[in-house]
Amino acid sequence: MALSTLDPRTALVLIDLQKGVVGHPALTPYPAAEVVERAGELADAFRGHGLPVVLVRVSFAADGADAAPGRTDGGTQPRSWPEGWDVIVDELAGRPEDITVTKRNWGAFHGTDLDVHLRRRGITQIVLGGIATSIGVESSARAAHEHGYHVTLATDVMSDLDPDSHRNSVERIFPRLGETGTSAEIVELLAKTRP
Repeated sequence: MALSTLDPRTALVLIDLQKGVVGHPALTPYPAAEVVERAGELADAFRGHGLPVVLVRVSFAADGADAAPGRTDGGTQPRSWPEGWDVIVDELAGRPEDITVTKRNWGAFHGTDLDVHLRRRGITQIVLGGIATSIGVESSARAAHEHGYHVTLATDVMSDLDPDSHRNSVERIFPRLGETGTSAEIVELLAKTRP
């Protein structure tokens, strides 16, 4: 569904824009630097209108003991991560008014306080972006929809490891969960609907 409106109480939620994720060289269709740049522009626009920015990061204990369990065809999760891999990128970090949420699963809602942060602020809609489209972003979009939020997906503020997975999320899944638009369209709509 094409972008039509932003609620007066909308939050920007950015998924896994952290050093160990954006450092992946094979992201598609957008390189990490473009995703981070557009995410920064969206974050500045939201902050400028007094709307919340939520930075979600994935992190685990150094030994991986708190990583999500389970068997998959994709192999097992690494049991250790390099120092600083879970630090939010410099372009987005360091704003005291932003909310930081740490997750241990693909999605930003399960096992975190994200829903509490949003509800306490009266948020009714979220704009989502991040890496990877078909994993963290899609999982969070599904959960946001299930929690009753209006969902908008910033399609040029996300990228994936697999072009087919990205395309499937953007073309087939996201239109069933909410509205989609580019970061420029979201900023333009924000300027029209907010004083």
